[in-house]
Amino acid sequence: MKYLTILFLLFATSISAQTTWLQSILDWQAEMNREFADTADSPLDEADLQHFEGLDFFAPDSAYCVQATMILVKDSKAFPMKTTTDRAPMYRIYGYLHFKINGKAQKLAAYQRIEFSTSDDYADYLFIPFTDLTNGNETYYGGRYMDIQINPSGMYTLDFNMAYNPYCAYSDRWSCPLVPEENALDCKIEAGVKKFH
Repeated sequence: MKYLTILFLLFATSISAQTTWLQSILDWQAEMNREFADTADSPLDEADLQHFEGLDFFAPDSAYCVQATMILVKDSKAFPMKTTTDRAPMYRIYGYLHFKINGKAQKLAAYQRIEFSTSDDYADYLFIPFTDLTNGNETYYGGRYMDIQINPSGMYTLDFNMAYNPYCAYSDRWSCPLVPEENALDCKIEAGVKKFH
């Protein structure tokens, strides 16, 4: 009986954690839609904003919420990251995230923006642009982005269900970082925001 009780508690805890995770994804999607519908701050052009009913998302899938280990790159040099315009913000490689998607080993570089590194609000933020095999079909051809915060433990949760499009996916009036070649994943990431229209 004690063994069955332990199994039940473990199962209940797992279900509770899954429910909490799912709700966090749905809350994030709702917040994205609120931001895009806001006439004051929306990245959409006026014509698209008039008819906006919500972004298109993949259904939340926990297979795309993975644990990753960060391998730091010490003393990496700052470089100008190419964008869709002449703008060239300075970044450095903070480290490489190693993880598995559907059992296959993958790696992504995490970048730290130089001008943010001394900011009280954004000093611990890292930028992860990436492409995958859905680009140009289900998702924006130029790839998508994720953001994480620095974790001193070196262990990270990468949740591709929160992968989002650069603003350039919605209007050519924006300037967006281009995904570096080293961050091309050789798999499909069927999670996060889909392409617009």
